[in-house]
Amino acid sequence: MKNSEQDLLQFIHQTGYRIEERMMENIEVHYQRSFNFSPQFTMFFVSYTVKHAFSRHTMAPTSIKNCICFFFKNIFDDESTNRKTVSGTSHEKPVVRIFPSTHTHTSYFKKGSHRKMVAIFISAAYLKSFLEKDAGQFQFLFQRDNTFLIEEIMTDDILQTVNDIVKEKHPRELMSYYYKLKTMELLFHLFQSLSHRRQFVHYKLNKKDIISIYNVRDQLISSLQKPTPISDLKQIAGMNELKMRKLFTQIFGMGIYDYFQHLRMKEAAKLMREKQLTVSEAGYQMGFENLSHFSRVFKKHIGKLPKQYSMEFN
Repeated sequence: MKNSEQDLLQFIHQTGYRIEERMMENIEVHYQRSFNFSPQFTMFFVSYTVKHAFSRHTMAPTSIKNCICFFFKNIFDDESTNRKTVSGTSHEKPVVRIFPSTHTHTSYFKKGSHRKMVAIFISAAYLKSFLEKDAGQFQFLFQRDNTFLIEEIMTDDILQTVNDIVKEKHPRELMSYYYKLKTMELLFHLFQSLSHRRQFVHYKLNKKDIISIYNVRDQLISSLQKPTPISDLKQIAGMNELKMRKLFTQIFGMGIYDYFQHLRMKEAAKLMREKQLTVSEAGYQMGFENLSHFSRVFKKHIGKLPKQYSMEFN
């Protein structure tokens, strides 16, 4: 077993982060680093490839009571760590997920997938003291009888802080202190983003509801060139339109149509940035026939006109 895998196992045993032994047999760890600040919080980041397909139940560490879990998945590049990119593997889509320690779900790991994540497990009481007077707008996080699942879209500040955390170079002195500050900085940027969400009632979620809403999200992703009719989405969700819209907004922080448009604009930006497509080519590929409309929607979601964005990479 490599040193990185041994270090990860040691962290797991120290914090009581329950993980099946067979998981370590099914993955190849490329690098990892972990910090235990119990009983307030723990943080680790890891990059690994799945050697054999498997599934596991996600559970929080037992060393932190009333814990809230933050998973920043697949949002850093191996290049930022000065380590070699793993070739011949499929890469998962970026996501940030937040849920309480009482929420358990099954994660599925596809053979050949390359996963990279930063995980933070933090005491709800400690987080509340960190937020101080601003804790009120996130009250649903601290209601013990409530269950929630939140998925947040990336911001540049989150991406930058994550890449600062995972980079290979780090301070030789006060290293633990450095990572403690960086962890709180990451949470600061995340809560800045969360604060822009509309205030709404948080409904209790059951496993069936969560699966249904993620099926709706997956359908949106699979058809970015053309919006899926609401009637089809209702059928996929197996619930009435009002409930579907409320639960979707609760989990993803924006309505179905806004979320769909945001994903389209992120993909259009990627086409201009990585494929060097022109503005008109990117717009047409994402299903827009009117380029003026495409420009307005792009500016709303990306913050600048597509022509301005394209010039930065060409």
